[in-house]
Formats: sequence, C-alpha cells, structure tokens
Amino acid sequence: MARAINNPLILAICSVILAMMTIQTGASIAKQLFPLIGPEGTTALRLGFSAVVLWLVFRPWRALPMGRDWQAIIIYGLCLGGMNILFYLAIARIPLGIAVALEFTGPLTVALLASRRKRDLFWVACAIAGILLLLPDMRGVDALDPIGVLLALAAGACWAGYILFGKKTGSQASGGITVALGITVAAVVLVPVGAITQGLALLSWQVLPLGLLVGILSSAVPYSLEMVALRHMTSQNFSVFMSMEPAIAALAGLLILSELLTLWQWLAIALVIVASLGSSLTAGNATSASPTAEQ
Repeated sequence: MARAINNPLILAICSVILAMMTIQTGASIAKQLFPLIGPEGTTALRLGFSAVVLWLVFRPWRALPMGRDWQAIIIYGLCLGGMNILFYLAIARIPLGIAVALEFTGPLTVALLASRRKRDLFWVACAIAGILLLLPDMRGVDALDPIGVLLALAAGACWAGYILFGKKTGSQASGGITVALGITVAAVVLVPVGAITQGLALLSWQVLPLGLLVGILSSAVPYSLEMVALRHMTSQNFSVFMSMEPAIAALAGLLILSELLTLWQWLAIALVIVASLGSSLTAGNATSASPTAEQ
C-alpha cells in the first residue's frame, strides 16, 4: 500500500527536478542567442520548434478538447507564452539567477494562497528567505535594471497562471497532449512577433540548430515533465518544490555563462534546497488524497 502511494510522489519529484535542470540549461543557451536574434526571435524559435516536436510525439489531433474545454487550454497557452517572452526579455537585462528568483514570486503566491497546513508555511518561508538573499541591493552601484525586474515579476504572474490552468487542463487530456496544445497556442501568438521583429535572421544556419536545442530543452521536455508532476502532487506542493529553480538557475549560469556565485548566493541555495526537501517530505499525505484537491 505504501509503495502504491509513494511511487507516484517519487515520479513527480524526479520529473520536477529534471524539468528544472533542462529548462535552465535551455535558458542559458537561449541567452547566448540574444545578440543574434534578440529575445523575441529566440522565443519564436523556442515555441515554434517545441510545438512541432510535441505534435509529432503526442499527436494531439487524436484527442482534441471539446467545447468549453478549449477555454482552459487557450488561457494555459497564453500564460505559457507570456511566461516565455517576458522571462527572455528580463534575462536580457538582468542575470539569469536573479530573474528566476524574481519570477518565482508567482509560484510562491500560489503556494501561500493554497496553504492548508501551518507546517507548509515554514518551507515557504525558507524559500522566501533564499530568494531575498539572491536579490542584490537595489541602492548599490550594481542595482538591477528596473524594467528587467518588472518583466521578471510579470513572468512570475504568468507562471502562476500556468500552474493553475495546467492543473485544470491536466484532468481533461493526457499531459503531453495538453502541453502540445498549449505551446501551439503560444506559438500562434508569438512566432509572428519574432518573425516581424527579426526577419530572415531566424532562418540563419548559425541560429536554427541552437533554436531547436533551446526548444527541446526549454519547452518540449520540461513542460511535459511538469504535467506529469502536476498529476501526482497538489499545486501547492508543486509550487514549493519548484523553489529549487533559483538555485539551479544560478548553477546553470555559473557552468554555462560563467556567472560567479557569492557566499550569500550559496546560503540562498542552501535555504531553497531545505525548503524543497521539506516540501517533498510532507507532500505524501496531500498527494495521496486527490490530484485535484486544490481545485
């Protein structure tokens, strides 16, 4: 009986961790494309390639939503697209790890609003403390670009919508089909934006292979994994567990973009890891109750 309960939770945890690793690796590669095609062009390639890959893999035409189910899919796709382009516009102005920390205000808000137990608030508090340590002094000479900060916070709002509507749409069809349809909605809106702003630069052979890699690492793989996770844990536990995201982003920035970590950032990493481990240890009871307990 215990194994039947714990296996879905273990699957969900592994899916979230792998999703975060791939999405931050993709973000680091995407940032290197900005000098060539800008954030808008990079977003267009990411979503366009992701949509093609996911349609080939999951063949969503076999189980298209009916009637009012499309409303949740469309909102989910718009949140996903908004999260993508706003985040890329943000990391063009501020460091990757800082942008992810700011963006995480969205999932944290979901976690706080969905809290049912006092002990969950402790793990949220640990995550908030870690995020605050990742933020530099806005009054110093190295203060963040305020527009970049606002863009990252707006991406966080879209991320919150992505979690909530992803949970809702996840009950309508398989996770892969839902992600394929959501990314298609985002691509229909944002690929034309990239094409208009960047033109033929998007078709450069110097750009296309990296665009495909970004699409696979940043969207196709992680969003599919996150839909798997959302099927086996509540929105609250998913949100708190995602507190590892700033730490993984900072590590990806170090390894790929050579962004050095300070002592305070290492302390922040420790705090968000504690929050994530605490969330995973207390998630079992909520997960076993119902995958739609937070609806």
